[in-house]
Amino acid sequence: MANLLHIATAEIGVKEKAGPGSNPQILKYAQEAGFKDYNEDDVAWCSLFMNWAALKAGLETTQSLTARSWLNVGIPNTDPEPGDVVVFWRNSPTSWEGHVGIYMGYSKSGSRIYVLGGNQGNQVSITAYEASKVLGFRRLRVKGDVDFSRKNLRRGHTGLEVVKLQDALKQLGHDCGTSDGIFGPKTEAALKQFQSTHPSMSINGIFDKATREHLSGLLNQ
Repeated sequence: MANLLHIATAEIGVKEKAGPGSNPQILKYAQEAGFKDYNEDDVAWCSLFMNWAALKAGLETTQSLTARSWLNVGIPNTDPEPGDVVVFWRNSPTSWEGHVGIYMGYSKSGSRIYVLGGNQGNQVSITAYEASKVLGFRRLRVKGDVDFSRKNLRRGHTGLEVVKLQDALKQLGHDCGTSDGIFGPKTEAALKQFQSTHPSMSINGIFDKATREHLSGLLNQ
């Protein structure tokens, strides 16, 4: 399963079609994400794109075109990392209007947040939004049962299996940093912290059979 950031980044530059008609790629997002009645890219599509990207990454979705629907999924998070979801208000904090995208980072001043998302300037882009308009951050969980390979993972390993491990650790509150697919010291420390929560696991920083089974059991219960 590909990483959410990789999936969304590959779509940068996809934009609405000027004049009559719609960009077939945006309509493809709608069809694949289950929005069968969506047939015009003039309709706001930030949540549509977020649903599509999350679906492709095997993460939970909202099945709603409303940006604020993303406040009802995932794990609330006050210390976001690239790849988390960020939701903003538009026009009024108490209205239903908003914007949703993938958090990329704060500006140096902290007043702006860089967001990777759809319908930003009528296209998929990385755009800065006012930090004062944030409604919340969410860390999405894997949809369905989590299934890890039988390969033992340790410091120095890279790849999608490491991404999956990093996402799983963060779902349980163990901070391993950005899910970048690199098993470095921060991932090792987070894994050791997880291993310390159960006596059947050796605190060795290796994603071995006992650790894998316990982590899978917690996520799939």
